[in-house]
Amino acid sequence: MNAPTPLRDISTQTLFRPGDIFVLFGELFGRGYANGLVNEARAAGMTLIGMTVGRRDADGTLRRLNDEELAAAEANLGGKIINVPMMAGFDLDAPAGTPTVTSLVNEMGLKTWQEDKLDWTHVEACREVGVARFKAAVAEAMAQLDGMIPAGANVFFAHTMAGGLVKAKVFLAIANRIYKGRGERFMSSQALIESDLGKLNLMNFDEVTANTFGHLIEGSAAIRARVEAAGQQVRYTAYGYHGTEILIGDEYHWQTYTNYTQGYAKKRLESIARAAWEKGVKATVFNCPEIRTNSSDIFVGVELSLVPLLNAFKREGCGAWGEAQWAACEALLQEGHSLAAILAQLDTYNQDPVMVSFRNFDAWPMDNTPELAERMIGTADAITAMHKERTALITDLLSALVIEATGPLMFNEAAAPAGPVLWLNHDVIARQLAKLHG
Repeated sequence: MNAPTPLRDISTQTLFRPGDIFVLFGELFGRGYANGLVNEARAAGMTLIGMTVGRRDADGTLRRLNDEELAAAEANLGGKIINVPMMAGFDLDAPAGTPTVTSLVNEMGLKTWQEDKLDWTHVEACREVGVARFKAAVAEAMAQLDGMIPAGANVFFAHTMAGGLVKAKVFLAIANRIYKGRGERFMSSQALIESDLGKLNLMNFDEVTANTFGHLIEGSAAIRARVEAAGQQVRYTAYGYHGTEILIGDEYHWQTYTNYTQGYAKKRLESIARAAWEKGVKATVFNCPEIRTNSSDIFVGVELSLVPLLNAFKREGCGAWGEAQWAACEALLQEGHSLAAILAQLDTYNQDPVMVSFRNFDAWPMDNTPELAERMIGTADAITAMHKERTALITDLLSALVIEATGPLMFNEAAAPAGPVLWLNHDVIARQLAKLHG
């Protein structure tokens, strides 16, 4: 693939209706993309069924939710939770009597981590334990789910699992320098990827972000066969990220956040969808725009490409509602600063030769550089400082709007998807919002 496949047309689906089943393959936490899809399923009158990652006791033991936790999770979802722990990844798994990879990483030093080595035979043994545990949990959960899907119901599986950072103190310190550091605090993302620590993280990203989608598709094969044999439909969606087209100057151009280390796993996620599609399974990865979420806040500068959405509101005919969003964003700025000036600054930023050099779709995800960090993190810090409050940012408001738009775009497109991998760019986001609020 040498170019993104954008979703340009807004679907008006007629497949999903009251009585159909919406399965959230993941747990609903805080602010994030999954909320938009859940809202659409709820509005369509579907029966909501969720999963849980479970919880870990102080000794690291993975367990089911207790009664209080289960009640809270079901209230948050607005549906039934299948109480089988489906914690993805293998960072806290190990053959009996042997150390977890997290405990081994915790022995690495901040000054020695680039030279510190891992026993890859043991890492693979831990991975096998984690994968076996997860697949067994999927089988148990699908057996319960099968009995909850009535005859005549269509089924929508929404995969929401992502991440996979090995939770070790040394990595948190490194991540702060790679994703937030500039000047003397800059650290190369390539240095991380070439280290054993980086290679381990890439493996865990694959297991959490990508391979779980494959386990879902495989683990629900019997359900899919039963539902489809009766004449109903089964759909699968997943959340991807692979850059976004935004307005730069007067045209939409693909651009991306750098360095997005999880990008390798997101590309693997896309390949799983394509493989399923070739077998007749309607599985679609929707590559969504950059927004601020609880998990994305570590990536300083990821939010910069969100602000030009305001220009897309004008381009795509959002009218009075769009003007109201401009006014609401303007009101968040300190006196003496304006949206027009910020957007002009970002247009200059996006046309800077350093930033243009990272708009290389074929080379994605690229490694960071000191020059990139200086421009991106410096610009992000400067724009944040223009706000009245650091807890009330333009990008918070716009993130909520993007979530609102991606919900119906994904939900409706999934009824008759155009392909296994689709990009939701600023043009279709703005047009969906115009449709919702026009």
